[in-house]
Amino acid sequence: MSATMDVDHFSSYFSSCPVLYLEGRQFAVKLYYTSEHQSDYSFSALVTVFQIHREVPPDEDILVFLTGQEEIESIVKQIRDISKDLIGEAPPMCVYPLYAAQAPIAQLRVFTPAPKGTRKVIVATNVAETSLTIKGIKHVVDSGMVKAKLFNPSIGLDLLKVVRVSKAQAIQRTGRAGRESPGTCYRLYTEQEFESFQPNTLPEIQRCNLSGVVLQMLAMGISDVVNFDFMDKPTTQSIINALDQLNFLGAVEKKEKIQLTSIGKQMAAYPLDPRLAKVILVAKDFNCLDEILSIVSLLSVDSLVFNPQRQHEEALAARKKFESPEGDFMTYLNILRAYKAGNSNKKWCRENFVNSKNAQMALDVRKQLRTICMDQSFQINSSVRDSSAAVRKCLVAGFFMNAAELEKDGNYITLSTRKVCAIHPSSSLFNCKPAYVIYRELVQTTKCYMRDVCVVDPDWLYDAAPNYFKKK
Repeated sequence: MSATMDVDHFSSYFSSCPVLYLEGRQFAVKLYYTSEHQSDYSFSALVTVFQIHREVPPDEDILVFLTGQEEIESIVKQIRDISKDLIGEAPPMCVYPLYAAQAPIAQLRVFTPAPKGTRKVIVATNVAETSLTIKGIKHVVDSGMVKAKLFNPSIGLDLLKVVRVSKAQAIQRTGRAGRESPGTCYRLYTEQEFESFQPNTLPEIQRCNLSGVVLQMLAMGISDVVNFDFMDKPTTQSIINALDQLNFLGAVEKKEKIQLTSIGKQMAAYPLDPRLAKVILVAKDFNCLDEILSIVSLLSVDSLVFNPQRQHEEALAARKKFESPEGDFMTYLNILRAYKAGNSNKKWCRENFVNSKNAQMALDVRKQLRTICMDQSFQINSSVRDSSAAVRKCLVAGFFMNAAELEKDGNYITLSTRKVCAIHPSSSLFNCKPAYVIYRELVQTTKCYMRDVCVVDPDWLYDAAPNYFKKK
């Protein structure tokens, strides 16, 4: 079993069922801790890479664990720049980023052996923890940090936040250095800090919005969701928050017991976040189901576009022709339409910095969703007149709880929780200041950012959910 899985916990839940163990090959890995807390783990990672580089043979490759694309691209650039200045003093380096939103061809480069006498350095997110093995790695640099999706049930807020890894994750990262031969792991935290880490990663069911889980449980006839025997029981507040969200979406009602409404039963047919399912149901009445299916499909896969730091300006210029003044959802729709018009050409994708794998996956998801719509006897119409307004009204029907208004100081404040936030720099609306917007999620980095943003009319918000805004 994986080092990240608590086997005894699973066995206990399933009536102490037997466990079969298979011996895996793992070489010894020598551990190094820092002597004191590292406030800037990115800089510490940079310094550690070059300490290793000066001390070990060039055929011993390095894997660095950081948290996200921007951070990784920044460190990759710095390593490349510094290594050029060391030519003659140290071996050359091939430096590659690795994260989920990359173009597929860029991800494959990490498996390419470096030329003889050249060291390969890979700077990755937690995607490199368990899902793949890269030959040649003998040294791991672990920041001890990871970007995780968290849900705060008390305020009903989804957040992407950089947090400490668990002990199990740290052990898994260490193991990457011992796949083929003995190796070393440089942990950018003290041994005392490691001992304070949580033993295991918090199960997703205890840190995410449960509205989708609760919707499916109710669809299966499980009405007492609060007292259900979960393997890892979420908080009662999380379950109540999910029921509240489903109630505002019109998916549940309470008679003798909590049950799905007719809308809720239709929503449960879609393997989606309930908010996206509601958007689809509303779209049939606005005659823009064709556009909505494309947008929802795009929101169901990883990032459609990629933005390599070395080609940052080129990527921005390429994206400019697809940008919509109404925001990111319409921009994504424009990109997918252009992708389809170009016959899914991979050359076109490279030129326009579009992730061909994710674009194709979105089309596959769209096909699946279209089939469900047809099963529910929906007409797949496209709005001819003012399709943008119709599409955005549908999006409001699902995301009215994620609305924000512009304040006099230039910041935004969420209508639901009064949290101060800003439009994410990657948004097509970054340089704009619309009065009201909806967003897909909040990301907490140096400040709180709204990601995937759309311009809306405030009247649409009240029309979509009068009871919700009356309560607020």
